[in-house]
Amino acid sequence: MRALALDMGGTHIGCGVVNEDRLLANTSIDAEGASSLADLLPVVTDALRALLLEANTTAKECVGVAIGFPGIVDACHGTIHSTLKKYEDAPKLDLAAWAREALDLPLRIENDARMALMGEQYAGAGRGVENIVMMTLGTGIGTAAILNGRVVRGVHGHAGCLGGHLTVKFEGRPCHCGNVGCAEAEASGWSMPQVARAWPGFPESALAKLEPLGFRELFTHAERGDTVACDVRERCLRVWAANAVSLVHAYDPDLVILGGGVMQSPEPVLTFVREYINTHTWSSWGKPQVQAAALGNMAALLGAVPLLTEEMHGASIKLQ
Repeated sequence: MRALALDMGGTHIGCGVVNEDRLLANTSIDAEGASSLADLLPVVTDALRALLLEANTTAKECVGVAIGFPGIVDACHGTIHSTLKKYEDAPKLDLAAWAREALDLPLRIENDARMALMGEQYAGAGRGVENIVMMTLGTGIGTAAILNGRVVRGVHGHAGCLGGHLTVKFEGRPCHCGNVGCAEAEASGWSMPQVARAWPGFPESALAKLEPLGFRELFTHAERGDTVACDVRERCLRVWAANAVSLVHAYDPDLVILGGGVMQSPEPVLTFVREYINTHTWSSWGKPQVQAAALGNMAALLGAVPLLTEEMHGASIKLQ
């Protein structure tokens, strides 16, 4: 079974042609600074058509297009309800019509973290596990949950995917979502540079010379012993670990998967979060396993087939 897949991240759009649990071809489109999804759709269309040629296949051989989107999504009806500071025109777009007209294919759309978790359960770290929570650490903090083998969505599409907006500091930093002290506002790719620059001693730190400042630079200078980098890294680790415990308490999973760009180098994040969960989780049965995502940036793309073949109550599309 073949499918086309899109992962609309904060800075890049991943594009792929998927055959069951493997990628036949993939590429990435730079979306840094892009505010209009409508302006990007022709670029996306050209990229998908080029990938079909590269994979020696055709759109007719694919069952549909699956999109992972960073926002609140109605997966049953293929619409986007809400987005924050990215692709703000998306709720007004008829993406199903775009898929039909550009590729002659049906479409399903899902929150990007949920689609990544579907990929990990289908082809990665979550194979054979029916109760999983995933936290993706990148430009934002995405979360998703699968319980009893079913994706958690909720009546309005909010459930499971807003775990990055759980409060970790009630007098903390304002978040784009309107809350205060969210995990994302305290330790994500967009907020960490603000946290670092406000840290005592930052002007004397090696970090002060860096532009842009991301997690790779933060972790590199922490390993070199820069005091500010060590302190900010420790703070991020604690935020992520506390957020993970909240997700465990909320969803009672057997497995916690950590993914996203930060996990390209899984240590020390994996060890810290695992130890924190083991110490601070209230559980009657034991502690969930904690693993790094196995599929890296390809997780959401590989979630295409399980999303397109999932039976959803109220789904309005029919696959070929």
